[in-house]
Amino acid sequence: MTIRNIALTLFLALATTLGATAKPRIRIIATGGTIAGVSASATSSAYNAGQVGVEALLKAVPQVSDLADVSGEQLVNIPSQDMNDAVWLLLAKRINQLLNQENYDGVVVTHGTDTMEETAYFLNLTVHSNKPVVLVGAMRPSTAISADGPANIFAGVATAASSQTVGRGVLVCMNNKLFDAKDVMKMHTTDVAAFRAANAGEVGYVYNAQPHYLRQTTNLHTMRSQFNVDNMKTLPRVGIVYGYANCSALPMQAFMDAKFDGIVLAGVGDGNFYKDVFEVALKARAKGINIVRASRVPFGPTCLNGEVDDEKHHFVAALCLSPQKARVLLMLALTQTRDWKRIQQYFNEY
Repeated sequence: MTIRNIALTLFLALATTLGATAKPRIRIIATGGTIAGVSASATSSAYNAGQVGVEALLKAVPQVSDLADVSGEQLVNIPSQDMNDAVWLLLAKRINQLLNQENYDGVVVTHGTDTMEETAYFLNLTVHSNKPVVLVGAMRPSTAISADGPANIFAGVATAASSQTVGRGVLVCMNNKLFDAKDVMKMHTTDVAAFRAANAGEVGYVYNAQPHYLRQTTNLHTMRSQFNVDNMKTLPRVGIVYGYANCSALPMQAFMDAKFDGIVLAGVGDGNFYKDVFEVALKARAKGINIVRASRVPFGPTCLNGEVDDEKHHFVAALCLSPQKARVLLMLALTQTRDWKRIQQYFNEY
């Protein structure tokens, strides 16, 4: 064997070894929330969210370096009740940039739990990559006894670093459970096991730093989504009207008068209107404002053409989307069309 062949063989062997041992590059994007919260006492339930930076979050979980080449950045530092369209657009654009231009293998977003499900669903429709995107948070602030944030970050990085997560869309990882962005819902105000998938169940779980998957989602997402926000600075305005006994029509009227682009009804039962609200909804529809019927009930679908004749009134049925997620999809749908039939098709597919 010539010296040249020996050198080539050694080079290929080294390249193969390095390729086999190279850790995935995972970027953590911090946005604030309880996971970055601070309380005056380790035993107090009172705290301020969004106080700790990404460096401190990573310092609390040095073990992630065993799983991946992890780095972080601070996008914003806000409590998630203050999450808004502008941050959503910034976040989606940054994730697309990291995955498609900067060659990161996955992204973990630290986020407050109050609106985590909405952010996850928005990203599920606007991130155009098969690479893993995982949202994590905490129900206890970083200074609390038995803070759950570090464990959730570790599990989130383990999930994002796994090849098994590729192509599964945006996931939420909380309390070692993995949830699909479409189905996940916060179901408890204070418990660390606050999240459930109301209609479909979790997609998997994390055990011994490995994600284990139970099912695959069938709705369109990420690479198959046609919604692109890379060049958008604002989103269509969509509000939510909550239904109840003897419901006032004033909120529906206010959204109509303010010329909102769409209105979601969080209706009673199967997305039903109180009679006074229904009359204003018909007027809003006549003005070209799209109306989506969802339900305040957390389980079960809001069915098309049930008690309400959607075909007659040109309403859209949210099916298995909660009111807050129906708002997300309606906003994005309105960037493509105002045709209620096409919007209904989006709700069927996404």
